[in-house]
Amino acid sequence: MLSQIPLDLSKVKKEDIDKEIMRIGMIAELDAVNLYGQLAAMAQSDGLKKVLLDIAKEEKTHIGEFEALLLLNDPDQVIENEKAKKEIREILSE
Repeated sequence: MLSQIPLDLSKVKKEDIDKEIMRIGMIAELDAVNLYGQLAAMAQSDGLKKVLLDIAKEEKTHIGEFEALLLLNDPDQVIENEKAKKEIREILSE
């Protein structure tokens, strides 16, 4: 993603804009986690590697914050998350 909004928010219904912004925030944080992880893998300095991995961990917290906020604001997402958990439990128990 690297700083590009992946959809045109002007085409989103007014009541859904905040939910889409939360999802975009999650995408951006996931992108950052991947970027910092890749940079850490390439870093020559152990200190730099350690800092990059620490920053990546902080980005995971941000993902969780956006997700928690989204779940407070999107009942459909709560339902779909529960379906996903059930599906995963079923797949893993096979």
